[in-house]
Amino acid sequence: MSTSIRSIKSLVPLLDRVLIQRIKADTKTASGIFLPESSVKELNEGKVLAVGPGGLNKDGQRVPMGVAKGDRVLIPQYGGSPVKVGEDEFHLFRDSEILAKINE
Repeated sequence: MSTSIRSIKSLVPLLDRVLIQRIKADTKTASGIFLPESSVKELNEGKVLAVGPGGLNKDGQRVPMGVAKGDRVLIPQYGGSPVKVGEDEFHLFRDSEILAKINE
């Protein structure tokens, strides 16, 4: 089940949620050959577009988020809540579901 909204800028994650756009795999090889979309696998890499303020612990204090806007992250193959904006698809994950941050 996916939700459709008009502008991604109007979406603000709550608590420990993170809005991520998957990075698409190249459909063209280094030598210039175009690959069919059916042969290109979806990458488990994404870019963080927005971050919620953080969840609350049992004492009611905010738990800091592990990622920030602009970070490249490793995400699970499945999971997250899909959000469609026009032809683009984004995903909302919990901070704890993100596997790793990719430092360049």
